[in-house]
Amino acid sequence: MPFPLIVDIKRNALDDGPGIRTVIFFKGCPLSCVWCQNPEAISPFREIMYSPGDCLGCRECEKACPQSAIKIPPYPYRERNDLLADAEGAIASSHAIDRERCQACARCAERCPGLGLRPLGRYYSVDELVAEVMRDEPFYQNSGGGVTLSGGEATLHPRYLGAFLSRLKDRGIHVNLETSGYYHRPSFEQHILPYLDLIFFDLKLIDPDEHKKYTGRDNRIILDNFQALLASGRVPVLPRIPLIPGITTNEKNLTGLATFLRRLGVVKVALLPYNPLWVTKADNLGRQTPYRHHSWMTEEERAKCASFFAGMEVV
Repeated sequence: MPFPLIVDIKRNALDDGPGIRTVIFFKGCPLSCVWCQNPEAISPFREIMYSPGDCLGCRECEKACPQSAIKIPPYPYRERNDLLADAEGAIASSHAIDRERCQACARCAERCPGLGLRPLGRYYSVDELVAEVMRDEPFYQNSGGGVTLSGGEATLHPRYLGAFLSRLKDRGIHVNLETSGYYHRPSFEQHILPYLDLIFFDLKLIDPDEHKKYTGRDNRIILDNFQALLASGRVPVLPRIPLIPGITTNEKNLTGLATFLRRLGVVKVALLPYNPLWVTKADNLGRQTPYRHHSWMTEEERAKCASFFAGMEVV
């Protein structure tokens, strides 16, 4: 059973299910949303992230790289705190690593005295991951919390998750899954579903062509999986809609999603306000993004989106 890469383990999380939770971010996703909040978790392979704001400019990484893939730019912006500085920082970030040459060996990060370069992704055996999350067991017990599987897309690893989750259930740990819904249903139902207590299921775009345009896949499998989950009644499912300005927030899409949910008898939906912090992470990965929006969503904008779901509980 191959081990998946895990890009982060976030402790003391309060927004990923009930109580205090430990969130595991699995690396790799079948979708490639142009607004992805966790761009570091899209690729299933190890990557190196370069953060110009944390770089000391020592250039030890350049000397360490066996592929000559690193060229640290000059830093005229480092002592300034303005929009131009941010723009120059993004340019420096995108040009620091030649991604075609880089083999993610992480020798550069080993030589980095700060956090300018960081390898993304670590392999955990089932035993190691169980030990890691059980460190927080007192928080779960005292808050009604537990473990949340996130990503990326955790369901890419059904056999690994089956072995891991069965160990958690033996200890009475509450498990929540955050999923894009793009998974192989037979494997999911056999290896993962029996151990889940809650599912946060993302629904982004109701139109299949729009969905493919902005995520790289159409939504047939996602909508079919969502309906099958509701029909089974085996676990509570909370649909979540990311509110992405100019993409998911238009009237046609929100009306279509609300109609779809009402037809299935859904009475509760979560709306996720847009968060622009992903843009910096994408820049630090040298990733070209066709969509860029730098403003946070206002309460008024969210309230307007919520109005399409009248008659449902909106959280």
